[in-house]
Amino acid sequence: MQKSEGSGGTQLKNKARGDCDQRTSSSTQIKHRNTVQRNKSSLSTSSPESARKLHPRPSDKLNPKTINPFGEQSRAPSAFAAIYSKGGIPCRLVHGSVKHRLQWECPPESLSFDPLLITLAEGLRETKHPYTFVSKEGFRELLLVRGASEKAVPLLPRLIPVLKAALVHSDDEVFERGLNALVQLSVVVGPSLNDHLKHLLTSGSLSIIKSKIPTYCSICC
Repeated sequence: MQKSEGSGGTQLKNKARGDCDQRTSSSTQIKHRNTVQRNKSSLSTSSPESARKLHPRPSDKLNPKTINPFGEQSRAPSAFAAIYSKGGIPCRLVHGSVKHRLQWECPPESLSFDPLLITLAEGLRETKHPYTFVSKEGFRELLLVRGASEKAVPLLPRLIPVLKAALVHSDDEVFERGLNALVQLSVVVGPSLNDHLKHLLTSGSLSIIKSKIPTYCSICC
């Protein structure tokens, strides 16, 4: 009789322990499901940018903003580029099948050289198209108009530092555009340029100029 009662007590204890384990397992599964649902909800409400970070697309490798956050797209435009984009330069580039040309909004001879000629000279330091062509060709064409000498001579004190900056530039193409502009200006203003050469051809700038294109420089100077 005692054995039967002991056996019955053991079965009750085992059954109670089994019920407890089952409840614990169910509770764990419910908690796990709730955690998964919260994670899914968090992912679904997150921003597309976060989703792209978690699951990057193959095309993201080709996106300059992703692979080069310090690229030129994030930099502020130069002064000349900003003026050109706002219509401050009264001409536009016309693409041709053989060569490009400028289309002026009004006859160049009717334009004031101040500050247009100086702005175009500043654009000689640009390294991107179309700014390189617009500044170079605009400077040249403006100096070809009738009465260019009378308009350009008063601007020499402000033009010379700008041209000097192009002549000492590290980019060879910028240097060449600055040198060509100096030759064009010299033809137009003549001896009026002589008083300003000492500011332009300092020992430091002259050594840089001669090291760039020695033969061309000797002819120009």
